[in-house]
Amino acid sequence: MLSTKKFAEFLRIAKKLNEIEITPLLMGSVGLEVVTEKSWDAQDLDIHVPGDERGWEVPAEEAIHNWNEIMKIMQSLDYQLVDLHEHEFSKDGLSVEFGIVDTLPAFAGVQLEELAIQQMGDVQYYLLTPKQYLRVYEASSKDSYRADKNNHKDDRKIHFLKRMIIAD
Repeated sequence: MLSTKKFAEFLRIAKKLNEIEITPLLMGSVGLEVVTEKSWDAQDLDIHVPGDERGWEVPAEEAIHNWNEIMKIMQSLDYQLVDLHEHEFSKDGLSVEFGIVDTLPAFAGVQLEELAIQQMGDVQYYLLTPKQYLRVYEASSKDSYRADKNNHKDDRKIHFLKRMIIAD
């Protein structure tokens, strides 16, 4: 089953981000589910927003632009900050983590100007294409921490995306 509740929650958060002129990028398994129309057993929401392209090299509270406004939005939606370093919030068992969209070019070769904007009702957000997702998961699979943490689930996603791209 697709994570329709998680996607609906993403849209709720994205609408609030749009109000402060942020167009978020839906990443992770929920975004992949939207693109592939296949369930990937999404455990959380991964949302990328503008920030410092150096990523982890800067202090956590400075890494994401408009961080204080994002924190206020998340608190207004009853989320609690659980990990500043990971920019992670939690509510009712759902984890929402914010990443930095500006790290994509260096990390996975995905150029920001190539991101496709999506419109759902009055909400705007970005979503990766299957080829862009493939680049991200291939880059992630080289990260031993992520590979161990995710029990190599990214390998399944990479194989699926390769078959999907070849079929197109």
